[in-house]
Amino acid sequence: MLIDGKKISRKVRNSLKPRIETLKKDGITPGLAVILIGDNPASQVYVRMKKKAFKKLGLNSTTHKLPEDVQQAEVLDLIDKLNNDNNIHGILIQLPVPDHLDEMALLEAVDPCKDADGIHPVSMGKMVLGIEAPLPCTPHGILKLLQYSNIATEGKHAVIIGRSNIVGKPILNLLGQKEDFGNATVTLCHSRTKNIKEITKQADILISAVGRPEMITAEYVKEGVVVIDVGVNRVEAPETEKGYRLVGDVKFEEVSEKASAITPVPGGVGPMTISMLLYNTVYLAEKYGRPS
Repeated sequence: MLIDGKKISRKVRNSLKPRIETLKKDGITPGLAVILIGDNPASQVYVRMKKKAFKKLGLNSTTHKLPEDVQQAEVLDLIDKLNNDNNIHGILIQLPVPDHLDEMALLEAVDPCKDADGIHPVSMGKMVLGIEAPLPCTPHGILKLLQYSNIATEGKHAVIIGRSNIVGKPILNLLGQKEDFGNATVTLCHSRTKNIKEITKQADILISAVGRPEMITAEYVKEGVVVIDVGVNRVEAPETEKGYRLVGDVKFEEVSEKASAITPVPGGVGPMTISMLLYNTVYLAEKYGRPS
């Protein structure tokens, strides 16, 4: 089974429409502010896609583009203004930020009540404790992919490759929670893991978020595995118009022969990340929003 992220993403967005209508009747239009620093091409593409998705649902989205050499204090001033703007219900700092900035200090400066990306330390702490909070967008999107595809996680062995704060660590926690789409036994692999193939071949559900093009081949997986490929990697392809093509962490042609279900790249996890950003912004507007 091909796990179609575009199709499932549309279902998630459609489920938000009645909630958005109710908010608008109460004088609240959910609004997101994106802080984009520098000229990272991938970040600019992501921000445009996010803005388009918000506009399509009739939500407000503003982008604050700052120069590459902006100073920490100026970014903190902007965050403070957005924290105090009642028309803004979610704030997103597009990562990565330039090296001279303190990324964690910027993330911590966002009001947790406006944490649209679900990665503020307060939100992450609540997630670990099982307390309601906005969830990190990509891990939450993975759960939705499994849910809409009727893939059970209870009692399954889930193996995650990659230990980032944005994907690996949160999905490790979420899959282990006492929730309908948790209750899995979870193993986390990373760059220091020994005998990684022996571990990944035990996986009922394999989630790769390592950022290495087509690293996961058929010899990494067992028959019937469910594969969620979070990686989006550019590889040179001179024969194409763009000169490159996008591939995941998983060698799709090989692994799909053994998998019972698998996400494509592109069109798998990516669309879900944006949908969960919409989801979080609506959730925050419902919980903390005030009429304009």
